Amino acid sequence: MSTGKRKRYWLMKSEPEDFSIEDLERVGTEPWTGVRNYQARNFMRDGMQVGDGILFYHSNCEVPGIYGIAEVASAAYPDPTQFERKSKYFDAKATLEEPRWMLVDVGFVRRFGAPVTLAAIRDRADALGEEFALIRKGTRLSVLPVTAAQWKILLAMEPK
Repeated sequence: MSTGKRKRYWLMKSEPEDFSIEDLERVGTEPWTGVRNYQARNFMRDGMQVGDGILFYHSNCEVPGIYGIAEVASAAYPDPTQFERKSKYFDAKATLEEPRWMLVDVGFVRRFGAPVTLAAIRDRADALGEEFALIRKGTRLSVLPVTAAQWKILLAMEPK
């Protein structure tokens, strides 16, 4: 990375019926559309940079967990679904001049042979620390920051 900035790490949630790690593997790169939470948007807009690591998490499914690794593949730009009247993500208050919602492109890196399950992640709560948002009560964000130490712990949990 020529910017000299330190690589950051993230966890991004997707319902596998909507978009799974297998879908990302098939298409290679995908715009992360539909985020309609300001804090999650701000993480993408202000925090993410090309090359950052992403833990790809399947939520709202039989076995929630981390199913693979992706990376940030673009700088943030306006989410086009906010302007599409037929989209479930349409936002009447958004304009081309002043978009409200941003996204990044997400690129496939690799799929895990088996997921790092939410249950396994909860079992490592002490090692991950209280600030690990995925297992903190009341946190429902679809985009979460992950520290370098948490990233290493979670990758080491990948079933072999």
